[in-house]
Amino acid sequence: MPGTRDLPHPDAASLVLTDVLFALSDPSRLALVRRLAQGPLEVAACQPTGGEVPKSTLSHHLKTLREAGVVRNVPEGRQRYVSLRREDLDDRFPGLLDAVLGTDPE
Repeated sequence: MPGTRDLPHPDAASLVLTDVLFALSDPSRLALVRRLAQGPLEVAACQPTGGEVPKSTLSHHLKTLREAGVVRNVPEGRQRYVSLRREDLDDRFPGLLDAVLGTDPE
């Protein structure tokens, strides 16, 4: 049974390209996704480079990314960990993340 701290995430099959692209269109969210491409982060460590971002702004960015299906935000103990849903995105939209992040799949 899901706990009260669990947040809803869209199923991989229901991801919508325009929602994903909108979520990735903001420079701060894109910077966050670039960091997450290297591995999961604790929410407290999800600060974009270039200065402090207000907690409410960071929460908004994480919510936008989660609701679009770009990231997974799960509780672990007293913390929350955010990870990139790379496999889901690659299955649904092959090559999209590599193109947006400027990475080579090979």
